[in-house]
Amino acid sequence: MDASGKLDTVDLQILRTLQDNARLTVKELAAEVNLSSTPVFERLKRLESSGYIKKYIAVLDAEKLNQGFVVFCNVKLRKMNRDIAAEFTRVVQGIPEVTECYNISGSFDYLLKIHAPNMKYYQEFILNVLGTVESLGSLESIFVMDEVKHDYGIHF
Repeated sequence: MDASGKLDTVDLQILRTLQDNARLTVKELAAEVNLSSTPVFERLKRLESSGYIKKYIAVLDAEKLNQGFVVFCNVKLRKMNRDIAAEFTRVVQGIPEVTECYNISGSFDYLLKIHAPNMKYYQEFILNVLGTVESLGSLESIFVMDEVKHDYGIHF
């Protein structure tokens, strides 16, 4: 990172390398980017503290964990204002089945990605969890039949 806070080519190379394998040691990462360990460690700490690296995670296999039934759910609230949006956001953040939530434009207000074991579970989830959200107006469920592409990284 230069003095103005912009990323240089080495920083970008570190980020790309970590996207492919975040389990690399600093020594292994340094070898990948052709630097010694100390400057790579310092760059890594700067990238973390500057927020370029949000967190390190393990990507799990939803099918093997019996959570492979994936649904995208478009949600329309009855009305929208700052308080209602904040409350909906707070509620959704506490629902473990919702793995992603986006405030979107268009006919719906939010797009949720939901993982469930099966259709019956999802039906109960709609009735007993999402259906209890007071501001909910309507929803549309889109069931995933096959995942064609799922990249975890950002192309830059």
